[in-house]
Amino acid sequence: MQFTQLLLLKRFPLSILNILISILIVIPKGLNHISLATCFRSSPETSKMEYLKKVEEGVKPCDGRPSIGPTYRSFFAKDGFPSPDREVSTCWDIFRISADKNADKNMLGRRKMVDGKVGEYVWSTYGEVYETVIKVGASIRSCGVEKAGRCGIYGINSPEWIISMEACNAHGIYCVPLYDTLGSGAVEFILCHAEVSIVFVEEKKIPEVLKTFPNSTKHLKTLVSFGSVAPEQKSEVEKFGLKIYSWEEFLCLGENKQFEFPEVKSSDICTIMYTSGTTGDPKGVLITNDNVINVIAGSIFQLECVNETLNSNDVYLSYLPLAHIFDRVIEEMMISRGASIGFWQGDVKLLIDDIGKLKPTLFCAVPRVLDRIYTGLKTKIAAGGFIKSALFKYAYSHKFHNMKKGFPQDKASPFFDKLVFSKVKQGLGGNVKLILSGAAPLANHVEEYLRVVTCCHVLQGYGLTETCAGTFTSLPDNLEMLGTVGPPIPNVDIRLESVPEMGYDALSELPRGEVCVRGKTVFSGYYKREDLTNEVLIDGWFHTGDIGEWMKNGSLKIIDRKKNIFKLSQGEYVAVENLENVYGSIPDIDMIWVYGNSFESYLVGVVNPNQQALEHWAHQHGIEGDYASLCQNDKAKEYILREISKVATSHKMRGFEVLKGIYLDSEPFDIERDLITPTYKKKRPQLKKYYQGEIDKLYKHGK
Repeated sequence: MQFTQLLLLKRFPLSILNILISILIVIPKGLNHISLATCFRSSPETSKMEYLKKVEEGVKPCDGRPSIGPTYRSFFAKDGFPSPDREVSTCWDIFRISADKNADKNMLGRRKMVDGKVGEYVWSTYGEVYETVIKVGASIRSCGVEKAGRCGIYGINSPEWIISMEACNAHGIYCVPLYDTLGSGAVEFILCHAEVSIVFVEEKKIPEVLKTFPNSTKHLKTLVSFGSVAPEQKSEVEKFGLKIYSWEEFLCLGENKQFEFPEVKSSDICTIMYTSGTTGDPKGVLITNDNVINVIAGSIFQLECVNETLNSNDVYLSYLPLAHIFDRVIEEMMISRGASIGFWQGDVKLLIDDIGKLKPTLFCAVPRVLDRIYTGLKTKIAAGGFIKSALFKYAYSHKFHNMKKGFPQDKASPFFDKLVFSKVKQGLGGNVKLILSGAAPLANHVEEYLRVVTCCHVLQGYGLTETCAGTFTSLPDNLEMLGTVGPPIPNVDIRLESVPEMGYDALSELPRGEVCVRGKTVFSGYYKREDLTNEVLIDGWFHTGDIGEWMKNGSLKIIDRKKNIFKLSQGEYVAVENLENVYGSIPDIDMIWVYGNSFESYLVGVVNPNQQALEHWAHQHGIEGDYASLCQNDKAKEYILREISKVATSHKMRGFEVLKGIYLDSEPFDIERDLITPTYKKKRPQLKKYYQGEIDKLYKHGK
């Protein structure tokens, strides 16, 4: 990523720098804005788990079933769960009401091309978008698609994506997103499995849909391009008896036709969202209107409880895939507030430029993006010379110290915010007040760093497609929550269930176990897979498969995955995801996959080293070569193994949990090689198949 606009501090003469560093920055006495955590700690009424309220006692082991921990809900929900607005019962209501209230305000924006160059954002108002949605809805109905019909949407985020989704919401049609990052095999599976009859598709993705013919044409009858249609594509589609329209043609299809909106209930399905899955075929998660409106109500209520609000002045950058529940829910929430949504160009290399033009107030990201920002900042600072680096380190230390004492980030060091960290803030557009990370764990050192230098709240969340995304979110101005996903949002109940075979006890002094969720945000089941539904939905509780640990303040830390456990040849069980979380916290490691099996007595792994860290180590030790060649260097492998060993020792790991051999790969695990899902979860069977040769070598050389 390009960070040429970040951290360009003017060079200070050394004498001036010494004066600045010697200044005692005085925080005003009587400052009345202290952290929420401090307020809770000082209250005699709160328990040890200060952000939680116990609603049910735990259950000891009985009848061969493992123990169950107490049921908790958010402290903010001590008086009951927040309800959605009275007039809102469906996703269509969210948009319809907001469009009525905010008709003249900007809703959807995209970069305009001028003379072949990308320019400023051009906007459509809520009123204009509403009119287009009505046209698209009428055109869909004119194709014979009725309530509970299936409409696919395939492509990167765009105004047309949202418009198509809202047209589905208006007529009670199930929206079926297709992952932009999935190959034709998965696209074909979803089109056939969901029985999709009409699909909206990004112009350049039309060939991928055509590859699904003739299997998908049993139900698929209409294609709509978000752009134009090539004559040969039209001819190919018509061979199979289907219709294909350009966007402009489709808008005219329903002209002069009147279709009444069907009655849609809150309990009705609004979307079938397929999870990418780490093994097997994707699973169709049935999401209701009630799921979406309740997760929005809970999220907004929690923000208000910590003095944060979203309103029509907010601006959101849409770049995380709308085909994922995380971004879908966030965008629905922004629409409910009358906020503006600006779309990226579709190129991660141009993301910083999009941010600079849009100047968003809310920025959502997956850890990999935030890791890149962190690395870019560190590299820029290191290249700035001794004086700039010394000033930055002092400013960081000073502000972080005050934040640990309980001061809000905007009050911890206003002087250095203006002098030093404002350059970072401007690099993110200048208006960002909240960065939310989800989809995978964010490394502690990255979260801490960004909380200090971005001059905004950096929060980590946790949820699944099956829980409609938002289930836990850390809170602003609370460094005790670093490395956790915070407390539950205030409209779900949470409990941990013991997993004896992994050594996790939900009733122990350190409560650990499988995270289970109950509430109105939990999905209805997997489409056409009652067997899988019954495995995870038991007595109203959704079993996530993730292992969590309650922190003393009531926040949750995800430490493992229930299914990612295997036995070594000596009979020892290994919880592999827990090891990867620990080893992945090493700054020199970007990503790691740990492998072992019951025929071997020790573990090996594949590591994506941090390029800057590895090159810096090589420079210090006089080792020459580019990044790729360094990854093949035996001394580099020994160095990374030593770092792994150090962390293993500090975490008091057992001998068999320490890696005995590693392969360094300069190419990061990616979707193109089918090694990770679109949400960056590791596909373990695929990783094993891809790296089988290297694994065999590691075990051969280790004997």
